[in-house]
Formats: sequence, structure tokens, C-alpha cells
Amino acid sequence: MKLTRPLILIALVTALAVSVAVAVAIGPAALSPAEVFASITHHLGFGQLLGLEPLSILRDAMVWELRLPRVLTAACVGAGLAVSGAIMQSLTRNPLADPYLLGLSSGASLGAVLVLLLGVGVLLPVAAFVGAVAALAASLTLAGSLGQLTPTRTVLAGLAVSQLCAAVTSFIIFWSASGDSYREVLAWLMGSVGSATWQSVAIAGVALVVLGVPLAATGNVLDAFTFGDDSARSLGINASRWRWGLLLAVALLTGAMVSVSGSIGFVGLIVPHVVRLIAGSGHRFLLPASALVGAVFLIWADTLARTVFEPRELPVGIVTAIVGAPVFAFVLWRSRGVSS
Repeated sequence: MKLTRPLILIALVTALAVSVAVAVAIGPAALSPAEVFASITHHLGFGQLLGLEPLSILRDAMVWELRLPRVLTAACVGAGLAVSGAIMQSLTRNPLADPYLLGLSSGASLGAVLVLLLGVGVLLPVAAFVGAVAALAASLTLAGSLGQLTPTRTVLAGLAVSQLCAAVTSFIIFWSASGDSYREVLAWLMGSVGSATWQSVAIAGVALVVLGVPLAATGNVLDAFTFGDDSARSLGINASRWRWGLLLAVALLTGAMVSVSGSIGFVGLIVPHVVRLIAGSGHRFLLPASALVGAVFLIWADTLARTVFEPRELPVGIVTAIVGAPVFAFVLWRSRGVSS
């Protein structure tokens, strides 16, 4: 029996819930999903009502203070990057677009590296977010100065800003970083949720709710953009206003995600393509499905990152690249007969 789209979404929500419970249970000290559930319900005030025994202080801390914030941060970041990638691919009509296309990642990296090397890491989320937004403003200003804002000009301007920010970041690292600061900078640049706290969950979660959910509901508008701005205008859509608004929202969402996780590649690039292979390219389904698949994907990528070489831990960006590159190659192979 062929699954309908609502059934697929229900299956993905279930997979996300199961992934959170199982991923939290995995670690050097094994926990059961039942213990994870008991810890969460007690902290939410429902434990006694359900008759569940509380965990020991140590095991409860492993769930609530260490693993759960990390897993939830990974889920939020994965969902946000996947939605942002799908929207960028639609707006620019470029299948190679990802959330970092307009220099957002390089701008965030520049801001983060500056505060890390200055020894004020507490400001890292703010600095990374400001850097991402500044990079977006520079990209759109450059593209607008060249004439009408078109997808091609936007992509080229973003590439120029990205390379400039990356060069400045590399110069600062070469000139100033050493010892522990160099390791800290390198880990952030490769992408990691290893230092996630409930503050990280709050930043990524609020951004996902305030920006990600409304973006995921713009499927009809993005479907209108599929055949160009003229097609969108014929349907009564102000193409220029929507494009600027969506680009700004994507930049804010991506900046918030990067601020708590660093630059995690391939999530926003491959997840929308995988979802398209499964259920087509209609954005009303593509956006929410991409969010759910992205959340599940990054949860398990981070679980691999922290367990495969235990007690050593990999930056999750390495795992997403190892998995994402061959998956993207397969997607390209599957679409070899389709004209661009």
C-alpha cells in the first residue's frame, strides 16, 4: 500500500520522538528509554502522577543536564537547516544551494572566531548571529548594486562575501590562534553540538518556532516561484517583497542555528533532495517533511559523532560530510536523466 503524505508525516514525527528517546539513552553509561521517559516526566511535573520512580541524581543528571539538551539542540538545528536549504534552493532555482549560500556561515564563523580568540566565548551565539546577518546584508547590498535582484546575481554576490569572510577568518586564526584557543576555534568551525545546554535549546527552539514554522507554511508561495517571478506575479504574489522577506527570515533562522552549532554542512543541501526523491517537489509537503527528516538525520549524525570513537568525540560536521557527500552523489546520479 502506498503511503499518503499525511501518513508519511505521522511516521516522521514518530521517528523523531523515538530517535530522541533512543539517542539520549545511548552513551558511555547506558540508559533505557524508560529511564529517559521517567526523567523527562519528573522534570515536567508528571512523574508522580504517572507513578514513575525517580532516577538517581547521577543518572537523572545524565539525561536532563547532559544528553537531552544536546539531542534537542541537534534536532532543532537539523530541522532549521533543512527548511532553510529547501527555501534557498527554491528562491535561487539552484539545486546546489544551501542555507550558507549567501555567506551566512562564513559571516557567522568570523563573528564566532573573533569572540573566541578575545576570550569572551559567552558572547559566541550573539557574535555568530550578528556575523551571519551582516554577511546577508552585504550579499544583498552587493547584488542590488548590480541591478535588479536576480537569483544569479544573488548567488554570485553571496559567493564573493563568503570568500572574503573566510579569508579574514583564516587570517585571524593564523595570526592569533594557538593552543587551546586553536582547538576550540577548529571544533566550532567544523560544527558541533557537544557543548549544548538548555540555553542552546532555547535559542534554537525559539528560532525554529518563530521563524521555522512560518517558513514551513509558505509552500504555496514557493510553488508559485517554481516557474519564475512572472509566474508568481500572475498569481497575485508580490515576487520582490516575498523574496526579500523569505531571504531575511532564512538568514535569521540560519544565523540562530549556526550560533549554537557552528557550521554543519550538507544537512540543508541533501535533505530536501532526499525528500523530493520520496514524495515529489511540492513545497507544501517538502518543507515540513524536510524539517522532520533533517531533525532525525542530525540527531543520529551527532550520536555517531560522540560514540563511534569513544571516548574521543568527532565534530558532527565531519559525520554529516562523510554521510552527505555520497548521498548527494547518489541523488545526482538518480537525476542524471532530468534536464536542469
